[in-house]
Amino acid sequence: MRALEIEKLDVDLGGRPVLRNVRLHVDAGELVGLLGPNGAGKTTLLRAVLALVRTRAGRVLVDGKASRAGRSTIGYVPQRHEFTWDFPISVEHAVLSGRTGRIGLLRRPGVDDWRAVGDALDRVQLAGLRRRPVGELSGGQRQRVLVARALALAPRILLLDEPFTGLDMPTQEMLGDLFVSLAAEGRAVLMTTHDLVAAMESCTRLVLLNRTVIADGHPEELQDVEVWMRTFGVSETSPLLKLVRAA
Repeated sequence: MRALEIEKLDVDLGGRPVLRNVRLHVDAGELVGLLGPNGAGKTTLLRAVLALVRTRAGRVLVDGKASRAGRSTIGYVPQRHEFTWDFPISVEHAVLSGRTGRIGLLRRPGVDDWRAVGDALDRVQLAGLRRRPVGELSGGQRQRVLVARALALAPRILLLDEPFTGLDMPTQEMLGDLFVSLAAEGRAVLMTTHDLVAAMESCTRLVLLNRTVIADGHPEELQDVEVWMRTFGVSETSPLLKLVRAA
């Protein structure tokens, strides 16, 4: 089932083109890696799916509906610096904040809301820290809070923006296994990442993006170094291409 479909998408920011004629889809049960250099438009693409930036042309469909209408089925994990970690809030309340749109600003959370928080904390192995202030957490623990915050919605679609940046290897492996499991359970997962090796090993498909989609396919189908050179603007001697060939 096609959970997310992006058709002929154009986005301008500050009067300059950021994305042009982007065509991309993610089916239920897929873990799709979105790869490209800094400034390629990866985060902007995720924000366009969430209807957080204005599109110049094209459309985004979530379960066949306009993205704004389907936003309640999307879980979003932003980069860690986008969350206010010095705010005096516990881990469980930070995770609960992911359900604010569903609960409403003036309503108290109910049993189902707290059950969703507990389930999400279990998935990221943070149940034992639920009452700890978020400001006391390590970088890896903070990343897991953001993932749990998105999972508390029980989303059909999960958007991950550089979820492995700055994490130690055990945390990367734990989250990587979790994302594979979430896709296997039928969720559609779209992940931006700079970890090429992990993406080629775990992702169902890779999408190479630099303002537009340069290539899209299963990792073993993307062996043509030319598309990687075009995407990342590197030469034939780049260490990046050595990783591609090795993978």
